[in-house]
Order: sequence, then C-alpha cells, then structure tokens
Amino acid sequence: MNARADDDALSWSGDDDPTLDVGSEGAPTLPPGFTAVGRGSEARSDTPATEHPDTSASTPSAVAEDPPAPGAGNAALITVGVLGGVYLLYAIGWLVGGLRLQGRAQYLIADAMFQGSLWLAVLAPALWFGSVLLMTRSIRSWVRFAWLAAGVVLLLPWPFVMIGAVGQ
Repeated sequence: MNARADDDALSWSGDDDPTLDVGSEGAPTLPPGFTAVGRGSEARSDTPATEHPDTSASTPSAVAEDPPAPGAGNAALITVGVLGGVYLLYAIGWLVGGLRLQGRAQYLIADAMFQGSLWLAVLAPALWFGSVLLMTRSIRSWVRFAWLAAGVVLLLPWPFVMIGAVGQ
C-alpha cells in the first residue's frame, strides 16, 4: 500500500466513509427496528436479544404457509425458446410456400380467398404458440409441451415441403 491513498490503484471516492468500517468501535448504530445479520453481527447488535425475540418460528401462520411455487427450470425455458423458434420457422415456411403456390392455385380459388387463407396460415403457428402458453400457465409443464409438440406436427408447412426448396 502506498503512503498516499490517492496513489492506490483501487481507491474510490468515499473510501474514508466511517460507515464502511465494520470493525471499528465508532461504527454507526442501526436505526430502531433493524437487526444486524452476517459475520460480526453480534458485535454490532445495539439491543439485547431478549428485546427482539424470534417470533417467526413460534407463530403458527409462518409454519402453515405454503412455500412459493417454483418457476420454470432452465431446461423448460430453453425448450420453450427452441419450440418458439420452430414455430417462427413454420410461419416463414407457410409464407414462402404459400407465395410460391399462388400462381398454381389461381385457377382453383379467387385471389382474395387465397390471400385470406395465406395470412391465416402464416399466423397459425404464432396463434398456436401464444394460445398454448396462455392457456397452460397453471397446468403441469408436460401438458404444455405435449400441446406444443402437437402443434409442431399439425402445423407443418406442407406447401413449403412440397413446392418449396425441398420439393424441387
């Protein structure tokens, strides 16, 4: 350590703040209602332990409360993200396949009907993904993944598969 504090490489303004000194006797006291925790908290305790008894273990409501429900795990979040990417690719596949099919389908249906069905087909994967996530919020995760897997099978962009890059 250098003789001057300004020469130290890791010195910051406010390093001489007296509240940062945990081990000194002149450390500030805690406001009423706060309790020091952690290493050295016994030395910082301003009130005796009998004044603030531990009431969390003795109250029946603290014991009877249910623990918070765990959120989705990392694997579940990654799987939902991958399936969301698959649904995005499906929407792109429906768009590309439908636009390539447009010239061949004009003799079967009117152009307005084709445009409406094309955009419904493009929106179908996003609608399926969003509705499954919305409707299975409070259901077990395997049910959510079963519905997402069913959508992967049912919403396969057949125009892209048959006429697109694969079918040529």
